[in-house]
Amino acid sequence: MKRVALVLCALTPALAAAQAAPEPPAPLPLGVEDAVSRAIAASPRLARLGHLETAAEAQRRGAAADRWPQVDVGGGYTRRSEVPELAIFAPTNNPAQPVERVVVFPNIQDNYRLRAGLALPLYAGGRISSQIDAAEKGREAAQQDLRAARADLVLETKTAYWNLVTARAAERVLRDAIKAFEAHLVDTRNRERFGMAARNEVLAVEVERDSTELDRLRASAGAEAAEANLRRLLDLPPATRIEPTEALEAPAALASDLEPLVSEAVAGRADRAALLARVSAAEALVGVERGGRLPQVALTAGYTYANPNRDIVPPTATWTDTWDVGASVAWSVFDGGKRSASEARARAQADAARQQLRELDRAVRLEVTQRVLELRTAAQRVSVAERGLEAARENRKVAQDRYREGVIPSSELLDAETALERAELDRTEALATLRLAAAGLDRAVGR
Repeated sequence: MKRVALVLCALTPALAAAQAAPEPPAPLPLGVEDAVSRAIAASPRLARLGHLETAAEAQRRGAAADRWPQVDVGGGYTRRSEVPELAIFAPTNNPAQPVERVVVFPNIQDNYRLRAGLALPLYAGGRISSQIDAAEKGREAAQQDLRAARADLVLETKTAYWNLVTARAAERVLRDAIKAFEAHLVDTRNRERFGMAARNEVLAVEVERDSTELDRLRASAGAEAAEANLRRLLDLPPATRIEPTEALEAPAALASDLEPLVSEAVAGRADRAALLARVSAAEALVGVERGGRLPQVALTAGYTYANPNRDIVPPTATWTDTWDVGASVAWSVFDGGKRSASEARARAQADAARQQLRELDRAVRLEVTQRVLELRTAAQRVSVAERGLEAARENRKVAQDRYREGVIPSSELLDAETALERAELDRTEALATLRLAAAGLDRAVGR
């Protein structure tokens, strides 16, 4: 009884822990488009680029604000030290008081001032409009950067999704192959028991089964890594079990004509549109620097309400108001070549952006060409793998029949089973390559 009590005491914490352990979460069914939507919603990179787009839009509004009047309002208080009054004696027409003392500059120590000013640019040599154009193109470039990052994320998510599907499919193929090898091993051992098979035949099947088990473990590890990568992209909890709902099948026929796809890429790729916007922004900055060479004309106005108002002589310790309206002209006649250097720098940066655009156009053509060739090759590979799988299945069937009849040794059946396993894995890999090639072509043409 003591032993039973001790065993129960030892098992009680373990049983309590097992009862308290939470149940694993239910698997998450997931299609490729659903995965893409989740990845876009959870991406920190897209969120960061979205904030940069918002900042670029604010910069555009700030540049456009330079066209509107700028109104400033201010006020102040000043306590001055005591100073002697400045007074003069002026003659009067009063015989009783022929001379009158007049204070010209009184000793007013408390000074209050309110001032409202307005400035409106009338002519800036095209500098303001060029700044607005540059800011607008910068906002457009930021918007296209966001589109390009979204396209990259779509490709990355589809790649992770199909990698997971491929690894799971390969694991299933290897698991089925292990079952076939196990059945073959049982039969070979029975034959060995009755003297109909040699020991080396049993060992050969065991080695092939163990090798396939090792491949299955590698495929399982690859599936776990692919699932972890997909969880990272979708921002899912670590314990989430993803169940892909789309089978690894060949997609519908895809267009692979090169020139239409190149034209679509040139017109639709977000990274090219972003670079094109940056070229326009650089050209607008040339106009900004050029406008600095020309006169800058502005209208100014102001209203002052002060105590004392120093614009009125003699000043008095009372609240009085004055206003002013004027026009200003500023023209930088000589600056030691600074403006010319700035304009030359802006022009060189615009030329560099244009050359970068030319380089990108060549790279786009090459990338689309490579993706088209990859897609065509992948489609042909799927066809070859399908035929190879059909042949391997037929060979395995014939080998099984002939083995049961005792016409062929175990090694030939083992070769047929191994060839079927490789054919199924080749088909799985070919279908995955086709899926990834299709996703890569979509990214290359800017879909």
